[in-house]
Amino acid sequence: MLNIYPFKYLATGCTFAALALHFQRGERTIGAIVEETTKAVWDVLKGDYMKMPNHQGWKRIADRFYELWQLPNCLGAIDGKHIRIEQFPNSGSANYNYKNFHSIILLGCCDADGLFTSVECGFAGRNSDGGVFRISEFQHWLERTCDIPSPKELPLDESGIKFPYYYVADAAFPLRKNIMRPYPERNLDNRKRIFNYRLSRARKNIECTFGMMTQTFQIFMSPIRCKKYSTIISIVHCATVLHNYIRQKDGVLYSRQLFNSANTRPSNAPMRSDVVATENSSPQILRDYLSNYFLSPHAALPWQWKYCV
Repeated sequence: MLNIYPFKYLATGCTFAALALHFQRGERTIGAIVEETTKAVWDVLKGDYMKMPNHQGWKRIADRFYELWQLPNCLGAIDGKHIRIEQFPNSGSANYNYKNFHSIILLGCCDADGLFTSVECGFAGRNSDGGVFRISEFQHWLERTCDIPSPKELPLDESGIKFPYYYVADAAFPLRKNIMRPYPERNLDNRKRIFNYRLSRARKNIECTFGMMTQTFQIFMSPIRCKKYSTIISIVHCATVLHNYIRQKDGVLYSRQLFNSANTRPSNAPMRSDVVATENSSPQILRDYLSNYFLSPHAALPWQWKYCV
């Protein structure tokens, strides 16, 4: 039977000292129970509630992104979150981040319904999201995986060009064939602004997922006070898999009506340019092709032109 201490600790964000007084146990005993239980929860639940999707699972995720956010061939949203911690003894500035507090970084990827598909935790807070991604297991998996579906045509695209499946990320991540990031803020035209808007509709899912987890587990609202690095990693892993468990058990799936975007383009909107792209094209060409696809009558959203300046 699992002990109640770790769940009270996750839900309320109280200290080990407060739990020790409440349950009449020693602080070191409480800390050992929290570490053991959170690790056990992660080990037991991750196979059912955070397993890596198979070939068909990736296609279902991409279909959900298109159904909810009208972003085709998208496999997930990636971002890093700084988990606030108290400074470890003799750690110096290793975990001191640009937000002016000590932290470790959680690198997470989620689907269109706010469920984590993969997480990695334990990176020093002084690192950037892009730096963490370059040394992560997720990056190595992305380079060598063969489970991701083969490129396919974008919905209603008349050119017949097969476009690769990809993840969406913010500007801190590199631009690759399987990672789409927004255009830089300088020298933006209307095409690039619309692309950034369409991309952000899907990318905000990971921000919302982090936010929902933080609100559910109040421990993330204040610095985590643990003397062992492994305990903090176990706590974070446990919270992510419990987030998936709660979301799936509560029933979170919903549908959104797809808008018929035909004939919604203003008369002065730019016409789609002829960008030649293939699945082996450079990431820049693939991004340009996708941005032009969003301007076509069959892919444009009725309200996207409001984001042009």
